[in-house]
Amino acid sequence: MKSKKLTQNPLFLPLVCVLLVLAVNAVYDLSQGKAFYEFFITVINDQGLLTGRLVTILNRGSEVAILAIGMTLVVSASAGTDISVGSVMSLCASFCCMLVAGFGVSSVDDVAIPRLLLGLLGALVMGCICGAFNGTLVAYLNIQPMVATLILWSAARAIGLLLCNNLIVYVRTDAYGVFGGYIGFLPTPILIAAVCIAVVSLVLKKTAMGMYIQSVGINKKASRIAGLNSKRIIFMCYLLCGLCAGIAGIVASSRITSADSNNIGLNMELDAILAVALGGNSLGGGKFNLAGSIIGAYTIQAITTTMYNLGVSSAVAPVFKAVVVIVIVVIQAPPVKNWVRKHTAARPAAGKEAAHA
Repeated sequence: MKSKKLTQNPLFLPLVCVLLVLAVNAVYDLSQGKAFYEFFITVINDQGLLTGRLVTILNRGSEVAILAIGMTLVVSASAGTDISVGSVMSLCASFCCMLVAGFGVSSVDDVAIPRLLLGLLGALVMGCICGAFNGTLVAYLNIQPMVATLILWSAARAIGLLLCNNLIVYVRTDAYGVFGGYIGFLPTPILIAAVCIAVVSLVLKKTAMGMYIQSVGINKKASRIAGLNSKRIIFMCYLLCGLCAGIAGIVASSRITSADSNNIGLNMELDAILAVALGGNSLGGGKFNLAGSIIGAYTIQAITTTMYNLGVSSAVAPVFKAVVVIVIVVIQAPPVKNWVRKHTAARPAAGKEAAHA
């Protein structure tokens, strides 16, 4: 009975999938003569920093995990996807570095803390503005989400280039690099992602916001008749999605201490959407599971790390990644789950009939 409840848990298949991918990494590391604990955490003695395969996956997957938070809420409320989050990441990173360095300046090595704080705040505000723009088009003008967000998908990177005067702006200061580096011995992106997940989870659980979002996603008209402001709720979800893109943009640009408008957040919108799907959430809106989306985000990063770990070149890796993703999605598809449930339930019944005979 307990095993049946476990297998029917919506997080069961996403967890099994990510554990299988991690197991491949662990087995490979063992075959290379590494100790088992080194897969999880390796402490570099001379620097005292936490590294290891698992730490790398958590670190490098932080941006996708942050984007997956906003994408989950957008998909649930509007039954559509925000395909602009990758470009908004790039725009927020460019705006941040431009404010820190100054317009037309390509590199700075020393920045005053107030100016750095201005850049960080500017990136977050820019993300909220982009989210509000998308939310207005979707919620109040009833434009299809993919069409509405297609505008910033194509324009945001170009705006970022204009803000940086067509330059890659470098902010080579430790104070800025810490957001993509380390705080003490722990990678900062892991902490930032954990804080974002914790805050949103608390808001959804301790308030009625989570229920409101799901209600609007299931039936927008019925929710409005019941007294909910459906348009405002959808608008807030897109606003939060833009804010998450701004946070992810800060982390991504801090990793390389620069604003590379052409490459920051490139194709990350696809990973964020895929994370929602791999987490067992329906892209048709309604009920959602935030934990599933986070697991899906780290599953994608685990697959990417596995490909590189096995020696697959970056040019060919997307092919193998796509195959693995297809397998995972098929396993989690409702028809497949129903088929497995039907056949597993038939076996005990057949056993009981044979025993009575």
